[in-house]
Amino acid sequence: MFVISNFLVALANLIVIIVDLYTWIIIARAVVSWVRVDAYHPVVRFIYQVTEPVLGRIRKVLPPFSGLDLSPMVLIFALIFLKSWLVPTFERLANILQ
Repeated sequence: MFVISNFLVALANLIVIIVDLYTWIIIARAVVSWVRVDAYHPVVRFIYQVTEPVLGRIRKVLPPFSGLDLSPMVLIFALIFLKSWLVPTFERLANILQ
């Protein structure tokens, strides 16, 4: 059972890394939207390609508020919730299986 326990701990750590990295990409997307940058720069295109599928879905549900796009903030809150719920769940399961 220790193999499954170690797998769950590794999965929890991977989730933390992925969620933190994606959060920073979303923050970079917000900063890029405030600053005039070349839209064809490879880094800017990567940021838009990685974030637009999720942010676009949130924008369909959440209308703009006084001209502000709140979808990055909603997505960051959702990622924080996901990380604070999923990671302890996997860690607790790992402790039970030890």
